[in-house]
Amino acid sequence: MSMGAYDEDEHERRAQKTSQVDADFGEARTEFRGRLEYDSGESTEDLLDQFRKLKDGQ
Repeated sequence: MSMGAYDEDEHERRAQKTSQVDADFGEARTEFRGRLEYDSGESTEDLLDQFRKLKDGQ
């Protein structure tokens, strides 16, 4: 068979494979617990001032 030729068997195999749904993935979910904290080191006002300067400079 030449490159790019239509292969009906391969087409059918791929169609069957993609039509099957694996619904078991929900059982393997990992539950994460914990906290996330982020401190930028700057106050909200400092960040707003910086934003205003960038906005005015455009």
